[in-house]
Amino acid sequence: MSNYNFKITILDRYIIKKFIGTFFFALLLIIGIVIIFDISEKIDDFVDKEAPLNEIIFNYYLNFIPYFMNMFSPLFVFITVIFFTSKLAANSEIVAILAGGISFKRLMYPYFISAAAIAIFSLVLNLFVIPPANKGRLGFENRYIKKKFENTNRNMHYQISPGTFMYGESFSTWNNTVYKFTLETIEDHNLVSKLSAETAAWDTTKDCWKLSNYHLRQFINNTEVIKTGKTLDTSIVITIEDFYRKKNVVETLNYVELNELIETQEMRGDQMVKYALIEKHTRFAMPFSAFILTLIGVSLSSKKRRGGIGMNIGIGIALSFSYILFLRFSQMFVHTGALPPGIALWLPNFLYAVIAAFLYRIAPK
Repeated sequence: MSNYNFKITILDRYIIKKFIGTFFFALLLIIGIVIIFDISEKIDDFVDKEAPLNEIIFNYYLNFIPYFMNMFSPLFVFITVIFFTSKLAANSEIVAILAGGISFKRLMYPYFISAAAIAIFSLVLNLFVIPPANKGRLGFENRYIKKKFENTNRNMHYQISPGTFMYGESFSTWNNTVYKFTLETIEDHNLVSKLSAETAAWDTTKDCWKLSNYHLRQFINNTEVIKTGKTLDTSIVITIEDFYRKKNVVETLNYVELNELIETQEMRGDQMVKYALIEKHTRFAMPFSAFILTLIGVSLSSKKRRGGIGMNIGIGIALSFSYILFLRFSQMFVHTGALPPGIALWLPNFLYAVIAAFLYRIAPK
């Protein structure tokens, strides 16, 4: 067989079937175990807050499954490759394949087809399945598991539109009120108007902010005009939902909504934009890892070892957990400002791609 013949053969179908089948079998097995442990951990919350059984099943655990599948897909890919490739090596099937004239490079072909299928599966989950599933899961957690949300932000500065800036000293979730409210409009580096108020309370009937004890300064034709009053209704693009937006809300947004949020938060100078940027890059970086971890797994487990497949599985689990840990740790580079999100979230893939290239080079061929 030519080393460059990429027509799907019986051997390719055999490896693809083993890869995909083992991957989903391991996935379902671990998910079942995790759900059992999760139920035992949260059963008290379910009982104390009287969570209905249908919501537990359909709103929480049914939406929990795709979230969990995607989070640990690198681990499952690695374990899958290590497990069944080690069995092939232990049965001397790898030696027989190479001795039959199939190069190691050609042997990787069905592995990469399987990795591509898993990567596409993970990307579809990230872009289309997980965001709406997370809405149900996080909504359930907010009602029955987590404590009531409190906005602890202070000294909030936002550019709500070009040239218009809002400031609030603090926000109270108890009465939906911003304290020490200020709204400034600047044109050509000159202050056009400044509206200050002791409080700005959200009026649910009018969907606007009601200012108390306000003070308005306007500069019209080089003349300063001052107005004061007890109450004033004002509409700005920031609504009450912006103050209740949690960090993990980005997990519930589809790709279009996520980009719109990033654009809005960058314009406002909102520090929470980093969570949206992390989510955006993670959705693409994690599926791509299937190719890298597959190459590492085959390179490690294609040689028959004295310790059997146990040694290979141990190495595979350690490396896959280190990848997941590094992926989470790389988010700290974004939070500290050390690296931009586009570099920080792809850094684990770059590093492990170098490791994969090295292991592939020294793998027995």
